[in-house]
Amino acid sequence: MSNDSRTQITRLLSPAELEAALRDIGAQRYHNRHPFHQLLHAGKLSKGQLQAWALNRFYYQSRIPMKDAGLMSRTSDPDLRREWIRRISDHDGAGPDTGGIERWLRLTSGLGLDTEYVMSETGILAATKFAVDAYVRYVREQSLLQAVASSLTELFAATLIQERVAAMLANYAYVDKKILSYFDARLTQAPQDSSFALAYCQKHAVTVAQQQDVLDALYFKCDVLWAQLDALHGAYVSPGHVPPGAFIPGTDNK
Repeated sequence: MSNDSRTQITRLLSPAELEAALRDIGAQRYHNRHPFHQLLHAGKLSKGQLQAWALNRFYYQSRIPMKDAGLMSRTSDPDLRREWIRRISDHDGAGPDTGGIERWLRLTSGLGLDTEYVMSETGILAATKFAVDAYVRYVREQSLLQAVASSLTELFAATLIQERVAAMLANYAYVDKKILSYFDARLTQAPQDSSFALAYCQKHAVTVAQQQDVLDALYFKCDVLWAQLDALHGAYVSPGHVPPGAFIPGTDNK
């Protein structure tokens, strides 16, 4: 598959063939291939650039429960609702100071960012907001099958998380396991999430058009993740044009 091609199917795929097509998309389009992630994993980002990454990623993390609540509100399937309730709980936690969002704030705090500033969302790149908000709208407005399929980037998340944690611990002296605790839970949550979503899509995509929708949903989600890193790279790596109002490393951003 070339960089500019997209799989267009002309016949109904078996469940195994559908999974293989999805994994091929991930191999080509998942954001582990982005230059920003490659710099991060090679230990070549400054602390300010890491701060910018963690800050902007917070916006994505904070919108995941909103996205999942939008999906859950649309279905009469109790099994699907129970699954998505669990996802919301994974991110929001069972109470204050628990859950994935809180653990992400430990990362931003550990990198030296003021928590109140992070939660204010004032320094986040406009392009980050546009990309993430497009994802939330997609899940609310497209078919339920496409909404579920858009989560299938989690098929590839565990491998990326393992690589990221090892690289950050090895290459950034100010990073320790405590501030990376968000990723510990995701090593088990992401495979569980993706296993359910994949089985759901294999069961419910029963026409060629529906299977194409599943593939296209994964393309869309990969584009959302890639666009966020494009924005970070352009603002904080090259050419390094930080837009007005966005976080500026090394300054008081309050």
